[in-house]
Amino acid sequence: MKPSSTAKRLLAPSHSFSTKRLDFISQVLALRDKQSDLRILRFRAPLSFSRLNGLIRRAVRQNVQELDVEVATDDYFNFPRSVLTSESLRVFKLRSRYPGFRLPPPSVMKGGFRSLHTLSLSLVILYNQPSLSDLFTDASFPRLKKLNLDACFGLKHLKVSCLALEDLTLENCFQLNGLDVSGARLKRLRVSSCFDASCGESWVKISAPSLRIMVWEYNAITENSTLENLTSAHEASIGFFLVAEDISVTKLRSVSNLLSGLSQLHSLTLESVCIEVLSSRNYIANVMHPFYHLRSLELQTGFNKHNVAGLAHLFKSSPTLNTLILKIINDFKIERRKWNKDLWDMPSSEEEQFWESQTQALAPLLNHLSVVKIHGFLECENEVSLAKFLLKHGKALQEMTFFSGHCNYRDSLRRQKIRSQMMGFSRASSNAKIEFL
Repeated sequence: MKPSSTAKRLLAPSHSFSTKRLDFISQVLALRDKQSDLRILRFRAPLSFSRLNGLIRRAVRQNVQELDVEVATDDYFNFPRSVLTSESLRVFKLRSRYPGFRLPPPSVMKGGFRSLHTLSLSLVILYNQPSLSDLFTDASFPRLKKLNLDACFGLKHLKVSCLALEDLTLENCFQLNGLDVSGARLKRLRVSSCFDASCGESWVKISAPSLRIMVWEYNAITENSTLENLTSAHEASIGFFLVAEDISVTKLRSVSNLLSGLSQLHSLTLESVCIEVLSSRNYIANVMHPFYHLRSLELQTGFNKHNVAGLAHLFKSSPTLNTLILKIINDFKIERRKWNKDLWDMPSSEEEQFWESQTQALAPLLNHLSVVKIHGFLECENEVSLAKFLLKHGKALQEMTFFSGHCNYRDSLRRQKIRSQMMGFSRASSNAKIEFL
């Protein structure tokens, strides 16, 4: 067996293109024992394509197992084909800082990477091949476990169906119209800042029976969402990017379908734009399936008046919830009503009356909810009304913690008065404790 050694990082200074400064990488490789395999080669430098290609060919000849490259070039360059035929390469990461690189034709790409288990590509130019529907298959990548695609410009359709794949990350693919992901072993999926918001036929389809974690953030809402066989899904974070506040009924239905496909979750985080979508008057509430297994729910919201009904619907859809985390995003450009009435002799506010009207519908939640945490608490009417309702009817409530948001010092006396009132709110659970931090 040949001895194995490691070149952990060969770093060329990024401020200079001088041949003298860059030649040391080639010199180090040339001085190595020809009988010694190269385990890891990592370098970051501005290079010409010919120099980059030469370095990679030399590393491949030395049976490199992990190749991590970050480069800037004068012009677009072609994907180095020498890595395709490597039988030793297990990890390949190629990141272009500027201006990007092109992939070979799919027929060429599908002939290599037989031993690769990790692939990461960043700043890929795909205007000449906008559809990658038959590249990431089990036939092309039989051992691929981790795939990361970032900033694929021109990519409109992507299909990933590698049977061995366990971790898939897709980022900054702004022109994407269609995404099809399937895999029996896929455990983690992250899709961020993807999809063309102006496309009228965008879609996503996911089928992954082993999926445990899904992160879906800052994506444009697709016209259609199909999530199938996510029977093992445990944790998810969902957020969107909106180019306009008014979205179509079709897209609202797509959001409902996406959330319904995650009905097996135990932990769910919904970002602020998602809450705005769910608060829409046109939201098709009866389409979303209940989260019968959900134990932890985190909601990021401006918690304005129009959000109240949307939050109530989410609570109804989470009958066995144990922990509720509310992270209030305070937009100081929008004035929110303060809680300023006397606890004992003032009539109930509109918000209080609304929550009281939901008592029966929310009975399952109120019988299970034990922990409530409210971040960004400013003692506004919506926040205090919800807290009062949960304290009054939460039979299983153990703790309610308020994390204060930014406040004006001159407002401290009013806030202290409200907190004193809240300590006197009626509590359905004798074990319920209130804490202000």
